Amino acid sequence: MGGLRKRWLLNTVSVVFALGLVFVMAVTAAFAAYYYSAMESDLKNRARTTTDFFANYVDQTYNEFYQSCITYAQTFVDKDALELQFINSQGDLVASSFGQWAGQSPDTPEIQEAVSTRDSRTYVGRDPNTGERIMAVSSPMIYSNGEVIGVLRYVTSTRLVDGQILLVAMISALVLLMVLVAVMFTSSYYLRSIMNPVAQITETAKRIANGSYGVQIQTPYRDEIGELADTINEMSNKIAQNEKMQSEFISQLSHELRTPLTVINGWSETLLAGEDLDAGTRQGLKIISSEAKRLTEMVMELLDFTRIQDGRMTLSVEPTDIRSEFEDTVYMYGSRLAQDGIRLNYEDNDEDIPEIPCDAKRLRQVFLNILDNAAKHGGEGKRIDASMHYEDGTVVVRIRDYGPGIPEDEIPLVKKKFYKGSSKARGSGIGLAVCDEIVQMHGGTLTLENAPGGGTLVTVCLPAAN
Repeated sequence: MGGLRKRWLLNTVSVVFALGLVFVMAVTAAFAAYYYSAMESDLKNRARTTTDFFANYVDQTYNEFYQSCITYAQTFVDKDALELQFINSQGDLVASSFGQWAGQSPDTPEIQEAVSTRDSRTYVGRDPNTGERIMAVSSPMIYSNGEVIGVLRYVTSTRLVDGQILLVAMISALVLLMVLVAVMFTSSYYLRSIMNPVAQITETAKRIANGSYGVQIQTPYRDEIGELADTINEMSNKIAQNEKMQSEFISQLSHELRTPLTVINGWSETLLAGEDLDAGTRQGLKIISSEAKRLTEMVMELLDFTRIQDGRMTLSVEPTDIRSEFEDTVYMYGSRLAQDGIRLNYEDNDEDIPEIPCDAKRLRQVFLNILDNAAKHGGEGKRIDASMHYEDGTVVVRIRDYGPGIPEDEIPLVKKKFYKGSSKARGSGIGLAVCDEIVQMHGGTLTLENAPGGGTLVTVCLPAAN
């Protein structure tokens, strides 16, 4: 999972989770406030009622009053749910519904607050003696002379209330989890309805970018995705039409150029054969002949290119001594390079290289084109190395120049048709594209890379079997 799908799910789930978490916290806090408020209100009402009841005993002596408190505590009917305590003004426990000696005197702040403020005070927290979470309400008991003689204190555990709050929180969290699962499920379904067509459109767009012009996207959608697919289909058709027109034009132009070029080549050779030419005229005819041959080679490249585009290129395959073909090409082209001051080094070896099924004429064309590129683009290094080896059932040809090499960002593009990149060398830009197609038709590969130490290394791998 990645890209748009990941961003969509993360953004959606994170927003829902954040809102859900706020909801869970708000619901839990609301229930907690409600339960604690109800518990506090109940304890305060009980404390108020009990203190009002003991107001009838204000005419008793202190001892009689405290004895009345002990008797009331012993007969307290809700002792299973609450603890009723009577505490004197010094903070000592006088009586408790849990027994006269129920435990240590409590030491919570609301007791002294109730004495000093002469009003009820509430404490929620841990019991200092037991560590249990409790809620306590202390109400002052005022004698007839206006003196606060003690505190009536109701104490209850918050365990049940905390359990209810925890249950509410867990139910809310479960609801949030169910909502998240539902959101992820529906989002995943929705994303599939988007991503699958997008993936199909992307794949088709890549095929178009790689030269499969005219391919169409089949989609049942009639929304924005359908509009995008229709737009790409229209673009594909128009590119295919333009490519067809371009190929037809190049093919027709190439055929038209062959006749005058043949005539120019023929007459230039004929004129050069004459002996009555002065030096300037002979030099001019040589230039005409050389440029006519170069133009003829370009026309042949264009014809090969149009055959490849139309699928009309075929191979005349037969068992061939590929070493002999390669060596002949190297020696023939080496003499031409020597005239330009470029040394072509052939790495001779004694390896047994078998005959392979191939079209010798086409492979010779590949070797010549690679050597010609090495001379044009790497000729300033004044050296080209060529070798052939037999490695794991594959004939491997390597040709390296010592020029400036290829910019790294251009390496993936140099085999594309008409691509010349930053090179200033003359050429049509389709020679390597034709060579790559011929090698692929033989079941092989053609790769270009920058060689260690500078220059470009071209490697051609040809399988030794069909």
